[in-house]
Amino acid sequence: QVQLVESGGGLAQPGGSLRLSCAASGFTFGWYAMAWARQAPGKGLEWVAGAESNGADTYYADSVKGRFTISRDNANNAVYLQMNSLRPEDTALYYCTKDPFGSGIVTKTADSWGQGTQVTVSS
Repeated sequence: QVQLVESGGGLAQPGGSLRLSCAASGFTFGWYAMAWARQAPGKGLEWVAGAESNGADTYYADSVKGRFTISRDNANNAVYLQMNSLRPEDTALYYCTKDPFGSGIVTKTADSWGQGTQVTVSS
């Protein structure tokens, strides 16, 4: 079955950086777009960034554009989120998600997600 395991969260100061990792298994990783989503306390789920199966085409929410970078390693079934210039409003539980369709195109939908990794941005 599909497994997505996130890691790398923690406490960062405003302006700092964190790198999240996601280890994927149980499906043909190179067929699917992958993404990161987040949920802040008391708020709904927000799609953050997505990478198509080729890894070359990436997309971002306006709230993180220019600060976050998504990447993937198809040889090792992993996806990453480099987060720079962190802000307090980036505080959330971050989820790695798998696109439902094997087209490799980012659809901003998901059929699987991990347990999440907490990111807290505070001085």
